[in-house]
Amino acid sequence: MLKKLAQEVNHFKSQAHNFKILVLTNLVYALVLPVIDIFVAAYIMRNSNDTSKVVIYQLAIYTGIPITFLINGFLLKHLTIRMLYSIGMMLSGVSMIIMMSLKTLDLTGIGVAGITMGLSFGLYWSNRDYLAVATTNDENRNYYYGLETFFYTIIAIVIPAAIGWFIQSKSGAEGKHDAYVIITAIVFVITMAASAVCFRGKFQNPIQKKYIFFKFHPLWYKLLSLAMFKGLAQGFLVTAPAMLIFKILGEEGALGNAQSIGAVLAAIIIYFIGRFSKPSDRIKTFSVGLILFALGACLNGLLFNETGVVIFLLLLLIAKPLMDLAYFPIQLRVIDIVCRIEKRGEFAYILNHEAGLYAGRLFGAGTFLVLYYTVSEDFALRYAIAIIAVLQLASIYISKKIIAQGEKIMPEDKKTEDPKVLEETATNLV
Repeated sequence: MLKKLAQEVNHFKSQAHNFKILVLTNLVYALVLPVIDIFVAAYIMRNSNDTSKVVIYQLAIYTGIPITFLINGFLLKHLTIRMLYSIGMMLSGVSMIIMMSLKTLDLTGIGVAGITMGLSFGLYWSNRDYLAVATTNDENRNYYYGLETFFYTIIAIVIPAAIGWFIQSKSGAEGKHDAYVIITAIVFVITMAASAVCFRGKFQNPIQKKYIFFKFHPLWYKLLSLAMFKGLAQGFLVTAPAMLIFKILGEEGALGNAQSIGAVLAAIIIYFIGRFSKPSDRIKTFSVGLILFALGACLNGLLFNETGVVIFLLLLLIAKPLMDLAYFPIQLRVIDIVCRIEKRGEFAYILNHEAGLYAGRLFGAGTFLVLYYTVSEDFALRYAIAIIAVLQLASIYISKKIIAQGEKIMPEDKKTEDPKVLEETATNLV
């Protein structure tokens, strides 16, 4: 066992310096992601008992993200990518400070906190995605995302349980509010530590300075449609577990315990899939994740009780990393292909990709809000997730088309760096 562990450690050490620094930076920042994703939503639920405010907060975040993607393209001409990446991580702590300082959770305050978190995520994800493209290749991307997801899932065991226990250990509304304030302070310290790790990398800014384009290769439009379906679930799925648990399971302690169920098994599965799977296995991985998500969402809709929520969370713990493990390498491979054909920098596609995600997020969150206001809160919580999950199954068909077309343009065993050859091949396929 120790020998196998040593082999995995040595395999990580054999990676490039920037690869290791990027993983370590994201590992440290991952310590705060459960707080941002889950307990901010729980804080809103505790102080307002209104699920629509949680979704509105999420919409504010997702409105801030594409705006910041655009701003980041301009800032990259003047600041280093390490600086922008670090600012993005620290802004998440600032957003939580704004939320904790609100005396009443009105829509204006929630909107400001949400937009600030959107600015944070925009800077974080736009630069993180570019660095992932720049520091990995198609052969080691399964490993990169498998490794990241392994640590994220392990952290999802410890952090929610610890924070849930800490909040529950406090009595009274004032005591619980103080617990959230302490957690916010810790989050800010961790984001500073992640920033310090980031500055150890030798990351270079994108060379090309033009990022906004309106016409793309047909293969890219297929990926945008896939991004839209991915965004459907992101519209409210980040906060849906918190809303369901708070409504059905009870307090934050239950929230932490429920999030920890099956996480160890999920982490081990994801790591080994990422470590040993091939690029050709991505469709299988993606399909399993989507089907598990749909199954959990439908069972939650049918049962809509404690058993249904626990089953949904258990399947989601496995489904979400499986979907991400397949989706991100597919996205980056398409970027590899189209940026060579169209002779554009990778960041132009990272920026445009956000438009597809945002369209899906608006539709996903809008589905919940329409059901909430036209029918009822319980109806929205019960069926909105299932509707989105079933719609997402179309992603299996789209991803197959993307991989098949990408393989014809640039086969795995016959890769070429000559844009003229790629462009001629791509033109013949259109």
